[in-house]
Amino acid sequence: MQSSTARGRRRDGLASLVMVGPATVLYTVMLAVPVGLAVYLSLTDWDGYSSNPAVVGGDNYADLVDDPALRRAAVVTLLLAGAGTVGLNVLGLGFALLLNGTSRANAFFRMVMFYPHVLSALVVGFLWSAILGTTGAVNNFVTSRGGDVLPFLSDPDWALATMVAVVVWSAFGVNVVLYLAGLQAVPHSLIEAARIDGASRRQVFRHVTLPALGPSVTINLVLSLVTLLKTYDLVVSLTAGGPAGQTQTVAYLILWNSFHDGRLGFGSAQSVVLMLVTAVLALAVTRLRRRGETAVYS
Repeated sequence: MQSSTARGRRRDGLASLVMVGPATVLYTVMLAVPVGLAVYLSLTDWDGYSSNPAVVGGDNYADLVDDPALRRAAVVTLLLAGAGTVGLNVLGLGFALLLNGTSRANAFFRMVMFYPHVLSALVVGFLWSAILGTTGAVNNFVTSRGGDVLPFLSDPDWALATMVAVVVWSAFGVNVVLYLAGLQAVPHSLIEAARIDGASRRQVFRHVTLPALGPSVTINLVLSLVTLLKTYDLVVSLTAGGPAGQTQTVAYLILWNSFHDGRLGFGSAQSVVLMLVTAVLALAVTRLRRRGETAVYS
């Protein structure tokens, strides 16, 4: 009896190992090893070519404090992440409410809303650069009517606002889909009960629908924030960090320092800091949202 039980336990353990093993290997290869390598390289002066980089300790991290380009990129990244997160979630929830139905028209418009996300961010950037550039389609139309060139991508303030708008346009389809899933999970009985009690449509949304969407709001906020904090590909194709480096994000600057300037060690230190800041902000948003959900349901 005992041997049979032991064989059963070994069988269960082996089955668990077979099921968990591939995910563990994938996690180790794709996440744990790269993160560990980045931390190690951040302590060296590796230029990407030498076989024996010298260990410089915390010098790279000390240089981060005195780097004006990084401070400027951090401000741009935070502005992009903050404004973009608000825009993605406001538009995502708004269009989800409009398209929360089963008609063919709703299905068509859902596809239209999601389509920009399917495109590569590089393609999106080049597309909008051709539309909004100094010699782009919009300015050609404006100047042909006697107007002045609009500095969508040539003025620092305009360029940053343009970048936020393009990011929101290209990504809010995902938020629409997630909010639609949350809306369809709201118990219809609660909505009907509120209407029977005389609640208006606005009151139903505020006191029934929105609290029930708490988990969806949390997921959308965290995903939007994390995605926007590491934006770089759209910057490459839309503004190339210009004008005069005023639209460089931290992720873009990491690539520039690492591969253009040949400072892989310094770029690795930047990436480690960005990873830690992203994790802290994501955890903070999640914690605040969970407290809000608890307050609503308590």
